[in-house]
Amino acid sequence: MNVPNLLTIFRLCLIPVFVFVFFSSSPTNLLLSVCVFLVAGFTDVLDGYIARKYELITDWGTIADPFADKLMLLTVLTCLVFGQYLPLWVLLIILAKEGFMIIVGILLYRKGTVIPSKIFGKLSTVFFYLSIFIFSFNEVIGKYLIYLAVVFALFTLINYTFFYMTNHKGTLSKR
Repeated sequence: MNVPNLLTIFRLCLIPVFVFVFFSSSPTNLLLSVCVFLVAGFTDVLDGYIARKYELITDWGTIADPFADKLMLLTVLTCLVFGQYLPLWVLLIILAKEGFMIIVGILLYRKGTVIPSKIFGKLSTVFFYLSIFIFSFNEVIGKYLIYLAVVFALFTLINYTFFYMTNHKGTLSKR
């Protein structure tokens, strides 16, 4: 187990910490839980940097890292919906998008194809982190930024689909 993979495991461990802090009775629970979320984001950036710089990329990390990211984001959005900060449709759209990407990713991986992380995916993640951070200080502006992040996430899904279709013509099985 290398350092980037340990950081990914740490990020996975932060998920229940986020939930615990978010639903705590602390008057600053939203701000504190967003701090946990930001620490998770920092570990994501750090593990990616270390893995690339020191050539510590592993098959496990290639799969676990985006899984940890998706699980953290879905957890945060779920908590914000259950806390009645966001409407349910935000969670449902992102859940459908991420579920679709996970299922397609698994199917493609079994066929020996991995669609690499693209700039739009990274920007989408950064935009979610930024909008949730702003939300912790200003719920109105943050909420609209989260809505924009949902639109950007859908744009990212379209971009990934277009990338696959233009670079892998004929690799989908036809029935």
